[in-house]
Amino acid sequence: MIDDLYSAKLLKLAANLPRVGRLDAPDATVEKVAKLCGSRVLVDVKVEDGAVADFAQEVKACALGQAAAAVLGAQVVGATLPELEMARDQFRAMLKAGGSPPAGRFSDLEMLAPVKDYPARHASTLLAFEAVTEAVRQATGAPGGRTSPAGAA
Repeated sequence: MIDDLYSAKLLKLAANLPRVGRLDAPDATVEKVAKLCGSRVLVDVKVEDGAVADFAQEVKACALGQAAAAVLGAQVVGATLPELEMARDQFRAMLKAGGSPPAGRFSDLEMLAPVKDYPARHASTLLAFEAVTEAVRQATGAPGGRTSPAGAA
């Protein structure tokens, strides 16, 4: 049922997006767009010693995409590329294959588990994690990794 998607906690997160805006001199900037719905996420990152030192985001997405971006924004500082890739992959598996939610700092993504029943919403829900993973990869000079074929979730 669609009401299961929009819990009070999810709506509160979506309405209180942390780290909104742009960084003055980011190490990398990445924009991702969900082609199906037009949701858009742009992230700026600064990376020091292999971990996110600063982060900002502009999010034009549905409440689901905003809630995922809120979880990211609240917890991303200090995260490393391997940690972000693991969270992204676990989040994707949770949505697309009913896998376990991410553990650790991104465990609040569990509230988005009901999205698995709405495939048309997967792309916008994953955008922020797709964008930040690519941005940190660019900032650290890590070799190219796997994102979805469309370049978005």
